[in-house]
Formats: sequence, structure tokens, C-alpha cells
Amino acid sequence: MNPDALTRLVAGRLLQYPDERLYADLDRLYEASGHPLLRAFITHARGQRPLDLAAHYTSVFDTRNRRCLYLTWWSDGDTRNRGLSLVRVKRVFREHGLEFASEELPDFLPVLLEFAAREETAGTTLLEEHRAGLELLRLAVTDADTPYARVLEAVCGTLPGPSPKTRAEAKALARSGPPRESVGLEPFGPGVELPWPTLPAAQPDRERTPA
Repeated sequence: MNPDALTRLVAGRLLQYPDERLYADLDRLYEASGHPLLRAFITHARGQRPLDLAAHYTSVFDTRNRRCLYLTWWSDGDTRNRGLSLVRVKRVFREHGLEFASEELPDFLPVLLEFAAREETAGTTLLEEHRAGLELLRLAVTDADTPYARVLEAVCGTLPGPSPKTRAEAKALARSGPPRESVGLEPFGPGVELPWPTLPAAQPDRERTPA
């Protein structure tokens, strides 16, 4: 696994709710990642009581404060278009032999990061399609002066080209980014639990099960 893929995999784990399982994994995640920003966040997390970090996580990643980990929220809000976008993400997973099974929605950033670590070309394309939202999230979390900004910065650093420095530049990405298909998609429905790591490796000869 190359450094960018490993950064995505570790960052995706760190961006999940900090439960007891995450704390049990911190040493392993520290050793797995050589990225200084991720190691700095892990060092911070080690020094926090689990309940304190959990409360901080909940306060940081709050839609009301415009810091949302669901990337289609940034582009579509709570509209029917968002449902179509979610279906498209699930379809991309399926095209790579992966059935999405999570209580989270498929646009949850940790889920997309795990996919982008395992299927780098397709995953990078998905992240780039939602890069405006990802960069706006990074900027909002940076403004909130939280250590989670280091994790978002590491994630954005795995994408081609420099990150925008302002919200205006980030919003411009949405106007100049690649078009997304939204025609002929079935009605959207909720997804199911995707513990980390859970996306099975694609097996070309394996029969795919319809969702």
C-alpha cells in the first residue's frame, strides 16, 4: 500500500467516532502511519480521556456548525439530488465488487477514505468529485481550532494539486469540477454498518450480490 493510500486508511479510522475500539487501535495506527500530521493527532488523542475526545468530536462534526462529514451534504444539502448522489456512490462501490453494508450513509468521509485506500483510482475520482465539500470541511474545522484539522489536512494532501486557501476558492472547485451523472438512478435508500476495515477485496470471479 502506497503512502497516500495508507494515509487515507488511517485518517478514515481517526475520523470515526472515538470509541473504546479506536483507543485500542491508537498504537497500531501510530505505527502504521508515518504521516506527521496523523501522528500528531494520535499523540493528542492518547492524552485525552475517551469521554472528553468523544464530546469534542460530537461538537466539531456538527451540521449546525457547518462541519459535516457527509460529503454530499455540502453539494446537495437535504434535497432529492442528495439521494441520487448517494445512490451513485453505492453504485461505484458495487462496480468494484464491494457491497456497501453500513448504518452510515455511503458519503460518510471515513467510508469514502477506506474505499479510496483500497481502490485508489476510483476512490480518488470520488473524492475529487466532492473535493469542494471536503476542502470546505477542512477550512471550517481549521477555523474551529481543533486537532482534527490535522487529519483533514492530511486527507486533502493525498489529492492532486494544492488545496484552496479560502472558502471562495473551495467553492470555485464545485463550478469547475467534473460533472456527475444523475440520470437513471434508482430511488435512494439508507445504507448499513461498515466497521473498519470492512470493504472486502474485489474478487473478479466472485458473483456480485444485488443490493
